[in-house]
Amino acid sequence: MSDPLAQVVGLLQPRASFSKIVQAAGPWRVRRSEAGRPFYCVVLGGSCRLTVRGGAPITLENDDFVLIPAAYDFSMSSMEPMAADADDTVPVELAPGEFLLGHRDRQPEVRNLIGYCAFGSTDAALLVSLLPQLVHIRGEKRLTALVQLVNEESRTHRPARDVVLARLLEVLLIEALRSTTGAGGSPGLLRGLGDERIAVALRRIHERPTWPWTVAQLAKEAALSRSAFFDRFRRTVGMTPMDYLLDWRMALAKDLLRRREGGIVDIAERVGYGSASAFSVAFARHVGVSPTAYARGLSSA
Repeated sequence: MSDPLAQVVGLLQPRASFSKIVQAAGPWRVRRSEAGRPFYCVVLGGSCRLTVRGGAPITLENDDFVLIPAAYDFSMSSMEPMAADADDTVPVELAPGEFLLGHRDRQPEVRNLIGYCAFGSTDAALLVSLLPQLVHIRGEKRLTALVQLVNEESRTHRPARDVVLARLLEVLLIEALRSTTGAGGSPGLLRGLGDERIAVALRRIHERPTWPWTVAQLAKEAALSRSAFFDRFRRTVGMTPMDYLLDWRMALAKDLLRRREGGIVDIAERVGYGSASAFSVAFARHVGVSPTAYARGLSSA
């Protein structure tokens, strides 16, 4: 049986960017405006606050894990508040990969292992849109251990380092994301997988993306009426069943084009189109360029 979450993470092609240990004491605050990079943090000791896009502050405690699949505007700060007009704290490097925030002469009040990774997929934005904007997990030792392994491996130059890091990051992302699978949270793949009926339809799409699915057929798989299924799918996943099917087929097509696995006719068949022309029209409408032009752009990049 196909696993939609594993397939999405695999297509994202996560790779390590950097990680570091940060300890802090006294009042401090750092703010970041990133270009959508995946950010993760595990609290190794103590506590601090995280604020994402102007939302309410979240208190992070010992062994908490946070993942922001596409971090833009967020801040981390001490439990002791800083003045709103105070300058952000400048990190001081203590040793390679270790930084201090706040007072050097006070005992650290929090110690975090933080890092960024990157997604190699040319379709990362579409895939990330299926994931929650914020993952916050409390007291999951497996995640702490995985993050520490990523940190250790990223600082070595052993054979196959990049391969090991890629696999560790895939496991880290899957472990974090499946820990949040449930009915709550924002619409997306994880919320859909947390719905017993909708999860069946999602798995059928991923098992057989070439099948000429209709809403009625997927509703039958989910044991729901057509209208109930359509409304429930759109509410939990955030898009219609046919839009999800199209997005997934295009994500697979882009991956096949990137890996140069077959010609246009072969790829068309492998993603559920009866002819190369029908596939090319759908691809151009969805992506903005023809499959041939898209593949040519990848080659010249």
